[in-house]
Amino acid sequence: MRVVSLVPSLTEAVARSAPGTLAGATDWCAHPPDLDVVRVGGTKNPKTDRILSLAPDLVIANEEENRAPDLAALRAAGVEVLVTEIRDVPQAFRELARVLDACGVTSRPRWLDDAEQTWAALPEPGTRLTAVVPIWRRPWMVLGRDTFAGDVLARLGVDHVHATHPDRYPRVPLEELRAAAPDVVVLPDEPYRFTADDGPEAFPGLPCALVSGRHLTWYGPSLAEAPRVLERALRAARP
Repeated sequence: MRVVSLVPSLTEAVARSAPGTLAGATDWCAHPPDLDVVRVGGTKNPKTDRILSLAPDLVIANEEENRAPDLAALRAAGVEVLVTEIRDVPQAFRELARVLDACGVTSRPRWLDDAEQTWAALPEPGTRLTAVVPIWRRPWMVLGRDTFAGDVLARLGVDHVHATHPDRYPRVPLEELRAAAPDVVVLPDEPYRFTADDGPEAFPGLPCALVSGRHLTWYGPSLAEAPRVLERALRAARP
């Protein structure tokens, strides 16, 4: 089985569960750190000719991260493409199992059981916070409706204020984000790399939580530690 992954979190899941299966991955596939495969470009601009040269049995993709025309081109060339759709935590576990099965993994990996048990055992949050969750600036964009990251936060007791917005990743003026007066502003380090010096200054007087984008937005082995990592960052913002 030769697999090319166009999704960083799925790359990590396959590499961890089926060593030697991956023939190619995107330039953004940073985990595991020692992954040694052919790089095939970005998630939004993969080099389809390079992918085809690897003669993959399967390309794994995601309906949000990858562009339909690229996937259609691969299918037209005779390549099987598995496209995942992940909008919440339970769906992430179902889709991960489907991907690993398609990659020839015959027994459920321990990390997947551990991650699912971790999320199932989460206690009901004692208090709930409101949040604004930017994912980009220039222009400012935030989490909107039906997002995996939004569901992750909701399960940790954080309700983002744009959860009912018609768009999944709406552009919202900074003045409007400030006027929402959330309990916390959640600033992940991807896709935009918010840092202590780039992001919090835009929200004077509001607590800002700098969080790991991998633990907020990735669906893979990082799910097992995501609640602990994210809760620690949220606590640090509101001591």
